[in-house]
Formats: sequence, structure tokens, C-alpha cells
Amino acid sequence: MAPPVEIATAGPVRYPDVGLGRGWESAALLGVTVLLLSFGLLTLYSTSSLLAQRSGDPDYIYVLRQASAAAVGLLALVVCAGIPYRLWRRLAWPLMGMSIFLLVLIVLPGTEPIAPRINGARRWLRLFGVSVQPSEIAKFAIIVWTAGMALRKQEHFQSLSRGLMPFLLVWGAVLVPTALEPDLSMAVLIGLLGAIVAFAAGARIAHFLFLGLLAMPVLIAQLGVGFRGDRIKAWIDPMADPSGAGFQIKQSLISIGSGGLTGEGFAQGRQKFGFLPEPHTDFMFSMIGEEWGFLGVAGLVLLYVSLVLVGFRIARRAPDMFGELLAIGFSSLIAVHALLHMFVGLGLAPTTGLPLPLISFGRSNLVVTLAAVGVLVSVARAASRPERRGGRRRARA
Repeated sequence: MAPPVEIATAGPVRYPDVGLGRGWESAALLGVTVLLLSFGLLTLYSTSSLLAQRSGDPDYIYVLRQASAAAVGLLALVVCAGIPYRLWRRLAWPLMGMSIFLLVLIVLPGTEPIAPRINGARRWLRLFGVSVQPSEIAKFAIIVWTAGMALRKQEHFQSLSRGLMPFLLVWGAVLVPTALEPDLSMAVLIGLLGAIVAFAAGARIAHFLFLGLLAMPVLIAQLGVGFRGDRIKAWIDPMADPSGAGFQIKQSLISIGSGGLTGEGFAQGRQKFGFLPEPHTDFMFSMIGEEWGFLGVAGLVLLYVSLVLVGFRIARRAPDMFGELLAIGFSSLIAVHALLHMFVGLGLAPTTGLPLPLISFGRSNLVVTLAAVGVLVSVARAASRPERRGGRRRARA
């Protein structure tokens, strides 16, 4: 009988890089995303059908438009999940440059034909029959660029001038045109996302507090005039002007309160009949509270918490610092967006125009959010490869 043949192998056995990887995080992330997206389309039909009919369109027109954006977003998710996440470090500057160019273009005089003023603001570019919101792209860009730059600046974060100041110059190039649209809430959100990534990389909290104190007079001056001042006053006391500035908050609280424990039922909400403005976008959370009740809201919050916690777990298990910062940034994007939208609905924050991620009608927001999930999947796949079990190496330069 012939002796058994021994096969020599050089180094550890490498498994083919297929599917979602060996970890469960990618599957959980995609599962929760699909649940939120499906629930969003269902709820969107309930909240927008009457609005569509009033405009002479089919009752499903908003769902159809959102579904088309979902198809584009899912394609972006697949592409971003398949791209090695480290490639985003090379694309950081081109992505940031494109975002700044689009943001400046949208506020330049003479560009009204492609950047029309809608409801008093210029926030969308209309090119080849497609509307794009550049500030949504800027959210994605600020996370990628800050994560890449933070790796180079880690050793200088103890110094304000050499550490955080270079970030402020580029952040300012994004925030100023965004605020000029005007969209101050989005500008604050973008700045907050950049600060979260920089802080996770080692920036000092004292520097942020110092800069916040310096910016406070300007922010207060902006918030205290015009419609922003009216919204602040309505937030402090909605009943001071219940039929004017406080109308939105008042109707939102009525909508949530009337839902009770189990809600009025699907498509049975009454606040969308001209009482609650923009129920399919700015106040989607309020409509969910009315039609699905406390139990529906609790389930929705649980899904968002699950999505964000999985995102932060991916960050903790990332193979290097860049992957960790990307995961923290994109998880925070979803978390902060959802929190601010819910706070507005509950009267805990002044009224803003931020949609509920994966739920509210908003095609640019949906595509960017799904792309962000794709990057998280890419980091999760890299973290779950078998060759990573020997230890975690962090790239800090």
C-alpha cells in the first residue's frame, strides 16, 4: 500500500473572498436596511397618496419616484460594498473637490436655470431631468475626507493650529455655501459629522469647545433673525403662536399623541389632510406615531439602534484606523439624521427639513444613505476575513 501523500502549504490557507465574509455584521446590516426601506415605501404611500391626488397625479407617484431612487441607491450600495474601502482614501480629495464645486455652483448668481429657488431656498441642481441635492453628497464627502486627513494629522492634534485648523479651512468651504442656500440645519449636520470623525481620530474636545464658543455669536445671530428666529420662538413656546410659527410643532405633537399605543391604523391618519405640513418628508416620524402608535415608533427606534450598533461594532473590528473612522462616520450619519428628525417631531428641536433616513421621501438622501451602508459592508467584509485572525494592525500614517 502506498504511503499517504503529504501536501505542503506555504503560509496560512486563504479562503476565497466571496459573499459577505465570515462575520454576521454584513447580513445584519443589510437585513435591517431592507426592513427600514420596505417600511419606508409602505408608509410613504400612506402619507403621500392624498398629496399626489391633489396634484392630479396617481396616488402611487411618490412611491414610484422613491422606488426608482431606491434602485439607484441599492446599486450604489452594491458598488460601494464591492470597492475595497481603502480606495476611498485616494478618492477623498476628488470627492471633496466635486462637492465644493457643486455647492458653490448652486448659490452663484446666474445659475437659477439649473438651481431654481424652491420654497425660498436653492438646494437642488437639475441636470438632464434629474434633481440632485449637493449637500447630501457633501455629507458623504466630509466623512471620507476627514477620515483620510485625520490619519495624517494624528500626531498634530495636540496643537490647534497644526491639528484641527487645516480641517476647519476645508470644512468651511463646504459649510459656507451650504448655509447660503440657505440650509443652516444641513450645514450644522455636516460640520457635526466632520467633528465626530476628527474626535474619534484623537482631536481634543477642548479645541472643539473653544471653537464652539468663538462661533456661538455668529450662530446666535443667524438663528435669531427671519424665519429661523420664528422657529426658535415656536420651539420654546409653540402655543405662543399656534396658528403661525408654532403650527407645525403643535400639529406634530397632536399627530403623535393621537396614535396612542397601537395607532390609528395604516392609512388611517388624519393629520395628513392639510393639518401637518410635509407629512411625507419633514414629519414622517409624526405620521408613523399617528398610524402605528407607540409600538410602531418603538419598533422603528429599535431598528435604527440595531443598525447603528452594528455599524459601531464594525468600526471596533475594522482592520485599520481608516476603516474604523469610516464606520464611525457613516454610522453617525444615520444616527444623527434619525435623532434630529425624531427630535423635531417630538418638539425637542426646532423645525428643520431633515428627512428620516431610509423612510422619508428624499431621493438624494436615500441614495447617499444606501451608499453609506455599502461602505459599512465593505469594512465589515474586510474585518471578517480569516487572515485577519492573527491580529489587528492599525494604519496611523
